[in-house]
Amino acid sequence: MTQPPSPGPAPTSDLPEGLHPQTLALRTAMPRSAYGEHSEALYLTSGYVQDTAEAAAARFAGDEEGFTYARYGNPTVASLEQRLAAMEGTQAAIATASGMSAILMLCLGVLKAGDHVVCSHSMFGATVKLIGSDLARFGVQATFVSQTNPDEWAKAITPQTRLLFAETPTNPLGDVCDMTALADMAHRAGALLAVDNCFVTPALQRPAQWGADVVVHSGTKYLDGQGRVMAGALCASAALVQEKLMPMLRSGGMTLAPFNAWVVLKGLETLQLRLQAQSAQALQLAQWLQTQPGVAHVHYTGLPSHPQHHLAMRQQSGQGGPIVSFDVRASSPEQARQRAFGVINALRVLSRSTNIGDTKTLVTHPASTSHGRLSEAQRQAAGVGQGLLRVAVGLEHMDDIQADLLRGLPTA
Repeated sequence: MTQPPSPGPAPTSDLPEGLHPQTLALRTAMPRSAYGEHSEALYLTSGYVQDTAEAAAARFAGDEEGFTYARYGNPTVASLEQRLAAMEGTQAAIATASGMSAILMLCLGVLKAGDHVVCSHSMFGATVKLIGSDLARFGVQATFVSQTNPDEWAKAITPQTRLLFAETPTNPLGDVCDMTALADMAHRAGALLAVDNCFVTPALQRPAQWGADVVVHSGTKYLDGQGRVMAGALCASAALVQEKLMPMLRSGGMTLAPFNAWVVLKGLETLQLRLQAQSAQALQLAQWLQTQPGVAHVHYTGLPSHPQHHLAMRQQSGQGGPIVSFDVRASSPEQARQRAFGVINALRVLSRSTNIGDTKTLVTHPASTSHGRLSEAQRQAAGVGQGLLRVAVGLEHMDDIQADLLRGLPTA
């Protein structure tokens, strides 16, 4: 982020108002250099030459806008920040080295000892560990509630609550929360609402539109889209970025590398097309899985059987997203784990991988990977059983995806 940040995402040229997110994903960026490059430039530098000592002093003091040191900002990173903010409909964004570093920056920037956070049981495992265990060592308390029950959120709020943190839809079950209801609760309590938008991205959902104060991203996932780099970001108001988050970047160093920023910047250009195609594939796969005798239950927001289907379709532009999870049919947790592992080990085409967001289909067993560090009680609260498998649906032909899953699916 340049210092101080501009009041909003500054486009390459004087773009007209009212452009759609897929247009902003192609056109929003820092101004072109004197060379007039069409693709955004990759600036690999750790420092910047200043015209005078006075200019350097003014920029380091924040009195004049300009780049000073790569830990604080970079033109390529700034292009990514401006583009993502424009797509999410926020005033500003700040990029980080990973999705988890973005969450850490948020917590360190807005919380202090004695503060309280309300989160969902169904959050990503590392997020639950960070907020529920790691931050507790520094005096930040957390209460975990049902993702889908607004009454539990309301009852958990205390005078010390400073942050409500939701992930919608959740990893891996696709539980959906009513963002407007949570935003109203948070704001009445003088707290912020942060929403992790990793699973469906601004291509399908814009949490700020529903009242979220901060939108959290792991750029490692669908923003990149091909499993190449690590990245994270927070989208928020210019004031929140400048006053709370940028100081943490300067002293904490959760800095995104320019090359990684450039890769994600290019990924954003195809985000809309990829998410639409992968969501269509995911719906087709979910419908097929419902017909398989070895599948006990399918978790997908695009299915009418999903308990938050109507809310999801309203908040997610009518699409279910690219993630499908399902439980294998089994008579005990031990058998469930054995059968789930059997499906994974029989794969010959799809990838055994814990990541999401690739163009290649990825299959994982959450209870032993992404949620493996949680206690059994925490996993049960999140609905993550031993028979649960998560499929991040890619762009292979659907016949090949189904055939590969059939190699290991139980027949009854």
